[in-house]
Amino acid sequence: MTEETTASAIAAAPSASAVPSAGAMGAASAAPADSSAPTARPGAGAAAAAGQLITARPPEAGADQVTVRMPADGAYLSVLRTATAGLAARLDFTLDDIEDMRIAVDEACAMLLSQAIPGSSLECSFTLSPDDMTITVSVPSLNPRPPSGDTFAWTVLSALAGTVEAQVGPGDRLAIVMRKSRPNSGSV
Repeated sequence: MTEETTASAIAAAPSASAVPSAGAMGAASAAPADSSAPTARPGAGAAAAAGQLITARPPEAGADQVTVRMPADGAYLSVLRTATAGLAARLDFTLDDIEDMRIAVDEACAMLLSQAIPGSSLECSFTLSPDDMTITVSVPSLNPRPPSGDTFAWTVLSALAGTVEAQVGPGDRLAIVMRKSRPNSGSV
């Protein structure tokens, strides 16, 4: 290494106070784990590490459950579209199906946000099984009215998502449930 390269490497290295010593790391790993404290997964963002944005639940009957909760505001929908695409890709959906699901989630949210209580949270739950993905988007509403099934928006949503239904749940929670089956890939 040349002196210039060494100086650059030293300047780019974090300060000693930012890097724990071997003794400090050993002490940290010897401390008992607090099971109530959220833990960060490799690659998870700070919000996910704090358990504030994405919550993963243990699988139920062979299905994984992922829930995203965010302000009921259209400015945050890009987060949901990205999560939808990532989870659909994980199930080996085709690129066209992934894009259809992104658009379907966006369309369902647009239908629900008009009835959401201002300042409330939109919740999107993804249930992932080997053969399909079920997405439930819901918001609290003062006077929940399921979207009409004879509108153009509902027709588009049904064409994109496969099976679609609207529900009014407990606590005046309005929900749209979409289910898309994973295409059979005849190749290896």
